[in-house]
Amino acid sequence: MQQPQHQPDLGSRFAVSPPVTQTRSFLTVALIELWERFGYYGMQALIVYFMVQRLGFDDTRATLVWGAAAALIYVAPAIGGWIGDKVLGTRRCMIIGAIILSLGYALMGIPVSGTWLTFVALGVIVVGNGLFKPNTANLVRKIYEGDDAKIDSAFTIYYMAVNVGSTVSMLATPAIKDHFNATSGGDLGWHMAFAFCSVGLWVGLLTVGVLRRTVNHIGSPPDELPLDWGKLALVLAGGVLTVIASTFILEYQWLARLFVYAAGLVVLGIFIHLIRASQASERAGLVAALVLTLQTVFFFIFYQQMSTSLSLFALRNVNLDFSLFGSHLFTWSPAQFQALNAIWIMVLSPVLAWIYTRSSGSRLDLSIAAKFALGFAVVAAGFFTYGFAGAFAVNGLTSSWIMIAGYGLYSLGELLVSGLGLAMIARYVPARMGGFMMGAYFVAVGISQYLGGLVATMASVPEGMTDPLQTLPIYTSLFNKLGLAAIACTFIALAALPLMRRLTAAHHAHA
Repeated sequence: MQQPQHQPDLGSRFAVSPPVTQTRSFLTVALIELWERFGYYGMQALIVYFMVQRLGFDDTRATLVWGAAAALIYVAPAIGGWIGDKVLGTRRCMIIGAIILSLGYALMGIPVSGTWLTFVALGVIVVGNGLFKPNTANLVRKIYEGDDAKIDSAFTIYYMAVNVGSTVSMLATPAIKDHFNATSGGDLGWHMAFAFCSVGLWVGLLTVGVLRRTVNHIGSPPDELPLDWGKLALVLAGGVLTVIASTFILEYQWLARLFVYAAGLVVLGIFIHLIRASQASERAGLVAALVLTLQTVFFFIFYQQMSTSLSLFALRNVNLDFSLFGSHLFTWSPAQFQALNAIWIMVLSPVLAWIYTRSSGSRLDLSIAAKFALGFAVVAAGFFTYGFAGAFAVNGLTSSWIMIAGYGLYSLGELLVSGLGLAMIARYVPARMGGFMMGAYFVAVGISQYLGGLVATMASVPEGMTDPLQTLPIYTSLFNKLGLAAIACTFIALAALPLMRRLTAAHHAHA
C-alpha cells in the first residue's frame, strides 16, 4: 500500500518532497552557519591587529571602529529578519546573505591599504550578515517549533557547530597572514587571510546546494512563491545605500554613537508596542523575552573584549610559548588565542546539551533566567582570572595557560547566556513575530558590542608605550573592573528570577 506523503505546514508546493527528519534539516542549516562563522571569525581574529599594524590606527580608534562595525553587523538583522519573514523568504535570504558576505570578505582581500576600501568591505559584510543571521536562526526555530524539550539542546549544539568553523578559521587566518607576510616581504598576508574567509562562504553555499532537499519544506510564506525580482532589486538597492551609510558611520565616530543609540531606542519602542498590542496570551512571553534580551546586552559588553582588549593584551602581555613541565610544546601568534573561546565551546556544548536533556522536567532543570544568572557568575570568574595574570607575569609577560583558564570560564558563561539567547526567543516569542524578534535580539547584541568597544578604550595603551611592565597594569585593572561588573550583573539576574518565574508560568498557561 502506498505510504502517505509528508505534509509540512508551508503548503502543497513542498508536499511532494520525501519526508526528512528534524535532525537532517537541522544539520544542513548548522553546516552553512558553520561556514559563515568560519568567514566572520577568521576576519575578526585579525581586524583590530590589521587596523593597528597595517592601517596605523591608535588603540582607541581601532577599538571604536571595530565596535561600531560589530554593532552595525548585529543591528542589520532587525531589518533582515523582517525581509525574510515578509518579503523574500527566510530560506532565500539565508542564501543571498551568504553570497553578499563572500563579496565583503573578497573586497578585504584586495591588497591595498586604503581606509575607505576597508570601511566599504565592512559595510558589505553588514548587509550580508543582516540578511543571513536572523533567517538562519529562524530556520532552526521553525524546525523545532513547539518542542521546548529540544529547543535548548538544539540551539546549544547549533552554537557548537558555529564554533567548529570559527576555531579552524581563527587558527588558520593568523598563520596565513604570517606566512605570506614573511614570504612576500610585505603586507600581502593580511589580504590573503581575508580572501581565505571568502572561500569559506562558497563552501557553505555549495553544501546547502547539495543538501537543499532537507530544508526545502522549511521557510516563511514568501519562500512558497516564485522569486519576485522587483522586490529583490529593491532589497539590493537598499543594501547599496546601507553600505554607503555604514562607510560614513565607521569614519565618523560621533555618527556611529548616534546611530547605535537611536537604533536601540527604536527597537525598544517597537518591542514595547508589540507587547502592548499583543494578545493577552502572548504578553507574558514577550515581556520575559524583553527582560532576558536586556540581560543579554550586558553580557555582550563582556563578549566584545575578546576581539578588543583581550586581543591587544595577548599581543603585548602574553608569553606566546606553551610549555609543560619545562618542555616547549608549541607557539601561537597573538590572534590565535581568540580560538580558545571556540575550542572551549566545542568541548562544553555537548556536555551542557546532555545535561539540559537529562534534567528536562526534573527539579534539577534550571530555567533560562537561572542559567543567565549562573552565566554571569562564571564570566566574572573568567575576568578575575585575567585580572590576576600579573601575579604570574615574568618581565610583564603572563603565562599562556592563564589565557586557557580564563577563556574556559568565559566560554562556559557565554554558553549559558549567549548560547541560550536564541533559544529564549524561540521559546517565548509567537511564531508570527519570530523573524523580527530574532532581529531585535541581534540589535541588542550590536548595541552592547559597541558599548563593549567603548569599555575597551579604558585599556588603550598610550602611543609609543611598548614596555610590557607598563602595559600589564593597564589591562589587568580593566579586567578586574569587568569582573566586578559581572558580579553586579549576577545579582541583577538573581533579583529578576521571581518575576521571570511568574512570566514563564503565565506564558505556559496560555501556550
